[in-house]
Amino acid sequence: MTPSGEKIHPVILSGGAGTRLWPLSRELYPKQFLPLASDRSLLQEAARRVADTARFAPPLVICNEEHRFVVAEQFREIGITPRAIFLEPAGRNTAPAAAVAALALLDREEGSEGEADPVMFVLPSDHIVADVGAFRQAAEAAAPAAEGGALVTFGIPAKHPETGYGYIQRGGPLDADGRRLEDCFHVARFVEKPDRGTAEGFLAAGGWFWNSGMFMFRAGRYLSELERLRPDTLAACRAAVADGVRDLDFFRLKAESFAAAAPESIDTAVMERTSGAAVVPVEMGWQDAGSWPALWASGAKDQAGNVTIGDVFALDAKNSYFHSEGRLLAVIGLEDVVLVVTDDAVLAAGKDRAQDVRSLVGELKAQGRTEPLSHTRVYRPWGYFQRVDAGEGFQVKRITVKPGGRLSLQKHRHRAEHWVVVKGTARITRGDETLLLRQNESAYIPAGVAHRLENPEETPLSLIEVQSGSYLGEDDIVRLDDAYGRD
Repeated sequence: MTPSGEKIHPVILSGGAGTRLWPLSRELYPKQFLPLASDRSLLQEAARRVADTARFAPPLVICNEEHRFVVAEQFREIGITPRAIFLEPAGRNTAPAAAVAALALLDREEGSEGEADPVMFVLPSDHIVADVGAFRQAAEAAAPAAEGGALVTFGIPAKHPETGYGYIQRGGPLDADGRRLEDCFHVARFVEKPDRGTAEGFLAAGGWFWNSGMFMFRAGRYLSELERLRPDTLAACRAAVADGVRDLDFFRLKAESFAAAAPESIDTAVMERTSGAAVVPVEMGWQDAGSWPALWASGAKDQAGNVTIGDVFALDAKNSYFHSEGRLLAVIGLEDVVLVVTDDAVLAAGKDRAQDVRSLVGELKAQGRTEPLSHTRVYRPWGYFQRVDAGEGFQVKRITVKPGGRLSLQKHRHRAEHWVVVKGTARITRGDETLLLRQNESAYIPAGVAHRLENPEETPLSLIEVQSGSYLGEDDIVRLDDAYGRD
């Protein structure tokens, strides 16, 4: 809470293309939705860090429209209701996303709790924070500076000459309302991702911090600086919000307007060019979960320096990251490597080359591979399906429908489907018929016939779907009616 008693308004940024942590992270289910540091996802942990209602207002979330139902479901699972979920039609980096949030917070109709210019706390959804108490103390230290008009970032004490982060040089103490703020300082200089020699010089000199990518400022103050420094971007965001539309529990930004915003970070658009930048140094066990070496650095290690997740047996291996989803991963004599096994892909890389995963994913996409796009398990607003097998003219899936979930009323031009109930009760619409099927019962859906699958029970429904036909792509769906507003 700010010194004047205002609540701080968290803004959680949930973008990302799911490339640097492939194959665990995919375009349709990127890293922030994965439980990489606990039994909750990174997104859920980010929301829980600002769940103290005495200090923080409900979070405003900015996400890719393709991820909207996953975001909503993950918030539902932890019992937090976002203030709003804004949908980006395309990723434009953090400066436009923060502008959209600031505009929404200043809109009384969006519910700014009567505050003329609320303090917003911009948080990436893919960070690991081990010390939540220190995180909240840093937020409280930044609040008076932000309330006084400073644009505050949070600096992590640099521990080694990391070349993948931006750096901040701390200046003198910041004053607010005639008093010195002991934990907040002017920013003397920003340096974006220096080479190793420069980073080593920063560590030797002292007073340099990693840029965490978290920010706190008044909404109006940020917009005024953006108006001065990037007026075209602000104009595009204003139009995207003004011409946007509500869609169920979401707000869709106008695609054409938002596309006109320059794809730029808060750092380069505003922080590196403003005279009002301030920094709060904080040691909170922070890690940007942006690469495999970063996850190795933040993970619990055995005596040989290995991080092992899943069914892993390592013999004479050192300083490596081993992750297996399901099957046994047996390793002998490897050192300084990353080895990740999923049910449809294996990544093996030297730890010093793990930053090249993004390039590898780009090459796979260029070849038309589906592995960069999605896992074998694909989430939908009604539940999920898991690919089991596929071949010429057929595909087998395991479908799980959550309690009360219902698929769209749809038909397929090129495929027929056979459903076998494994567990639970299925209500099936097939043409003019309504069927109620239980365990071991089945139904056949011919190509071209309108049909719908529903779970009328309070427990999950599980069934096996066998598709057959000349074309089995996910785009062979003609939706006739949908409870979730999909086309």
